[in-house]
Formats: sequence, structure tokens, C-alpha cells
Amino acid sequence: MQTEPYIQRMHAPETIPVLCIVGPTGAGKTHLAMLLAEHANSIGLTIELISMDSALVYRGLDIGSAKPTTVERASVIHHLIDILEPTEVYSAARFAKDAKRLCEEIRNRGNIPIVVGGTMLYWRAWAHGLSSLPPANPEIRTRLDEEGKTIGWPAMHEKLSSIDPETAARLKPNDSQRVQRALEVFEITGKPMSVLLADSPSEDGREGSSIPAWINLVSLEPSDRAKLHANLEKRFDEMLSTGFMDEVKALRANPNLHADLPAIRSVGYRQAWEFLDNQIDFDQMRYKALAATRQLGKRQLTWLRAIAGRKTFDPFKLEELKAALDYCKSTLKK
Repeated sequence: MQTEPYIQRMHAPETIPVLCIVGPTGAGKTHLAMLLAEHANSIGLTIELISMDSALVYRGLDIGSAKPTTVERASVIHHLIDILEPTEVYSAARFAKDAKRLCEEIRNRGNIPIVVGGTMLYWRAWAHGLSSLPPANPEIRTRLDEEGKTIGWPAMHEKLSSIDPETAARLKPNDSQRVQRALEVFEITGKPMSVLLADSPSEDGREGSSIPAWINLVSLEPSDRAKLHANLEKRFDEMLSTGFMDEVKALRANPNLHADLPAIRSVGYRQAWEFLDNQIDFDQMRYKALAATRQLGKRQLTWLRAIAGRKTFDPFKLEELKAALDYCKSTLKK
């Protein structure tokens, strides 16, 4: 079945590379970006930040998503934050279009765009496009959701294994969102997702990926995994002490929200929702949220390490953090 392109591939739309700061959750991406913005301001330049984060787009998901503070957002313009209600869906395709448009608009104002975040599917869409995959089909997606609720997502994963074993092998049986998407793609196109991606392997962004000439990629990659995990644990406990559970209770008060929405499936929110549904106790909620956060960081690092040519710095080493800032400063001179 012939499909329309999902995203047109983007070839060098900029004459000056866009700086993009990436890294696993908790690596200090926002901190580096704010230091850079402060420096830019001191030399008469203005930076505008474009968030590359799948949770920050949603209003009401503030504490649990580690959204930039009111002070940070008042001192530096942030884009793609609080643009949707949690009932809505934001996609990698939409991010790619929004980021490209915003980079152009920011430069037309005489300012400097910087993309900051760790949602690597968004990175892939923006950097390489997702031209081989079709857009979502609401009717098929709803039917697959209902089937998944009836027979369970491990059974749906088995179904995927029979038609696309390669994709199924890299997905966990309970990864409902990705299993659903792979089944949906097969129904729409008649082809396995792995086959569609193999038609343009450089777009996969997982194996042998390169960086387009119009992006300057800085990656914060902690070498001490234990320290990263300790920081994530401390951050989550701070979230709990500053009202995270009240935030989730407020979301649950909205009758239009439910546990299967992409916003509510965000790390931390999913586990808090389960706790408030009396499916798990508080200690289990905290344990599962921390485990999910660590797993997210691991996936992000795995993806990043497959990208050739990135500039890497260890944010937990003071001299490397300074080197990262100096490198970012050098890009402003261009």
C-alpha cells in the first residue's frame, strides 16, 4: 500500500548550524542552557530555547516533568512548553515541523535558537525525518487500544512478533504505546515497521546515525552512572516533597484524563496514577518511578552513543562542564 510521506527529509535548511543540547534525564541540560543564555546576554546576544521534551508540552505536568522554573522562563524565552492539554497528543512529526519553524522565526528576530532536551524520537524526526512512517489512524488506534485492554499487551506483543519479529524483539511486552504503533503501521501500510525503517536506515537514529551539517550536537553523558542514579533519586524525592502527588491528584480530578493517555504515561505520572488507583502502595510507587526513570536514562544514553560526531562532556566533572560551556559559547561567535 502506498503511503504519503510522514515528514519530508530536511536537508541543510540552515547556513549556520543550530546548537542542540541533549543528554539523559537528570544530566543538567537546562542548567547548561541557562548558563549559556546568561553569557549570551552579557555580550549583547539573545538566546531562545526550544524544548525537545515530550512531557513539557503538557499544561499541568509541572513538578513531575522537572519543567523549567518560573524564574528561568521569565529570564529566557522557552518554546514548546505548556502548549497542549494533557488530553491531546503531540508527535515527533509535529515537533520536527515546530522546531524547524521556530528556528527560522527566532533567527528572523535576530536571536539565537537552541534546542534542548532528551526525547530522542523527537531528535530523530527533526534531524533525519520519519518519511517512511504513516501518520496515526485514530480509528485503528482506538481499536488496538480496546484489543490491548481485552487480551493484554503481552498478547499484543506476541501478535506483533508474528508479523514483525525484528521490531517486537526490541520492544518490551508491556510497552503498549510502541507495540500499538508498530501494529498500527502494519495495518495501515501492509508492511512491518522494521522493513519501512530499513528502506532508509540513516533515519532510524539508533545504529550508525550521523549528525546533519545544520545541527551542532552537544551531549551531556555522565560517566558515573551511580551518581546519576543518586541525583535522580534526590530529584524525585524533592518532587514528592514539593507537591508532586497533589499535582497528580489535580490531574485525576479532570474526568477527561485517564491512564492510557500519552501525557499520563510519562515517567513518574504513570506510577503515581497507579498508586492513587490503589494498584500499588507508596513505596512501590516510588521504587517503580525511580526504576522507570533510570531505564529512561539508559535508553537515552544508548541512543546517544550511536550518534557519530557528537561533542560529549561529563556534566558531573567540573572541568568538563566548563569545557561544555566554553564549547557552546564558541558556537555563538558564528
